[in-house]
Amino acid sequence: MKFFIDTAEVPEIRELAATGLVDGVTTNPTLIAKSGRKILDVIAEICDIVPGPISAEVAATDFDTMLEEGRKLARLRPNVAVKVPLTPAGLKVCKVLSDDGVKVNVTLCFSANQAILAAKAGASFISPFVGRLDDIGQDGMELIADIVGIYREYPAFRTEVLAASIRHPMHVTEAARLGAHVVTMPPSVLRQMYSHPLTDKGLAAFMSDWAKTGQSIL
Repeated sequence: MKFFIDTAEVPEIRELAATGLVDGVTTNPTLIAKSGRKILDVIAEICDIVPGPISAEVAATDFDTMLEEGRKLARLRPNVAVKVPLTPAGLKVCKVLSDDGVKVNVTLCFSANQAILAAKAGASFISPFVGRLDDIGQDGMELIADIVGIYREYPAFRTEVLAASIRHPMHVTEAARLGAHVVTMPPSVLRQMYSHPLTDKGLAAFMSDWAKTGQSIL
């Protein structure tokens, strides 16, 4: 499974990328706004830190402008994945860009039917929003299971399932169990994955016992 980080904060990306656990980054207009920086500058800088796919989202909603924005974003760096909404115009843009060899991440997916359309349009990634479905009383992970199952039936589909709107480590575990290719998560969730009280307890005991020996490895 690939781990993407869902943020536009460059210092956080730089810190987490140094662990070797980050395979890519996803951004969106909200995250760019929170960064307080210009999108082209942010995306270019992130691309230079993380060699994997960096999702940069178009801001327009009509076909012509989305396509123009997508092409401009794609020219920034070879590892940019243009992010488009799952709308008729967005899927049309996806088809054009995909045919041109540009990676496309189709976002705001909330149904298996939408995921089928994205795959047929040549999307590199489909982003089902797990947490937002949970918020309205649906099981977001059921959607991940449905999409993974459908895609497995059609080897010609090259679209990777990118579980998004991740709220906690159990979302990551369940997405992995169901076979999602990618999970994109806030930095806080990745950091939570390190933690377990028994790990802390065991380490404290080891360190206490080691101190009693009076030894040093160095």
